[in-house]
Amino acid sequence: MANHKSAEKRARQTERRADVNASRRSRVRSSIKNVEEAIAAGDKKAAVAAFRAAQPEIQRGAARRVIAPNAAARLMSRLNARLKGMAEPQSGRAR
Repeated sequence: MANHKSAEKRARQTERRADVNASRRSRVRSSIKNVEEAIAAGDKKAAVAAFRAAQPEIQRGAARRVIAPNAAARLMSRLNARLKGMAEPQSGRAR
């Protein structure tokens, strides 16, 4: 429990920062989940679109130290590798 004015202020600031960081972490996780769901569904166009939307969220989280920068880089690299491994959508034309 805070016993003086500066400690009370620090406690308030910490509580606000925790809420903001939780929100940022949630946004990062949601964007990753959207990419993984699109990959699991086998829809490459949707997966690429979700990945493009997720990249700035992941990088923003890393810049603000919500997730470790190396973990963010590793995560994006692995998602990109999974996207590249997906089969190309078949066109209606025979070749």
